[in-house]
Amino acid sequence: MKSFDAVIDAPFGKVGIRADEQSVHEIVYLTDEMESVEPQEPLVRETAAQIRRYFDTPSMRFDLPLAIGGTAFQRRVWQGISSIAPRQVWTYGQLARAIGSVPRAVRQACGYPLPIVIPCHRVVASGGIGGFAHHPGDGFYRNVKRWLLAHEGVSGVSIA
Repeated sequence: MKSFDAVIDAPFGKVGIRADEQSVHEIVYLTDEMESVEPQEPLVRETAAQIRRYFDTPSMRFDLPLAIGGTAFQRRVWQGISSIAPRQVWTYGQLARAIGSVPRAVRQACGYPLPIVIPCHRVVASGGIGGFAHHPGDGFYRNVKRWLLAHEGVSGVSIA
């Protein structure tokens, strides 16, 4: 596995960034134990700066060149996720209806390798917060999702 081009502090731990000169390839949630890595390349520095701005101002809009792979269906899901405004959440079912799919397929497409920028934390289960980053149950990833939703001022969904 390639090392990270940057590992920056986050309120919930750390964030790892992988990018090349043209685009951001991956953003990863990491625990506090991960050693920080200062960004060196211009795009990595800009990515780190925009993520840090998000931690200060959750309504900010990202403007980064993203390396978006995936299938046509996954890209439809990620485009739908990207249309969800800060302070809003949609259920998997709402997103599925919006893109002409079913909740299970949408849930499987969530957890894309560019979280925060493609805000999959804004998609929740019909009965509460749901899983996160393909990690069901409580633990680090669900706590990250809780933090992100609370940071954006989400109300009306059980994030406990």
